[in-house]
Amino acid sequence: MTNVTKVVTTIEAARVVGLSESTLAKMRLNGNGPIYCKLGRRVVYRLNDLEQWLQSRTARDTSDADARFLKALTVAHPR
Repeated sequence: MTNVTKVVTTIEAARVVGLSESTLAKMRLNGNGPIYCKLGRRVVYRLNDLEQWLQSRTARDTSDADARFLKALTVAHPR
């Protein structure tokens, strides 16, 4: 049996990461949100991609968060 990756809708992904659907849509447009998949017109997210994205946003203090934010503005996202 093959290992099938679980995908969730934008509504479910928004709940998982604690953001609104419109915020996720803006992040897709800007390229600074979680990795997503397009299936025709549908947008879905893999749960492991959401988890990795959340992990990448972890900070111990505000200087960590500031450094991460500045890096996100200057580093291209892998496609």
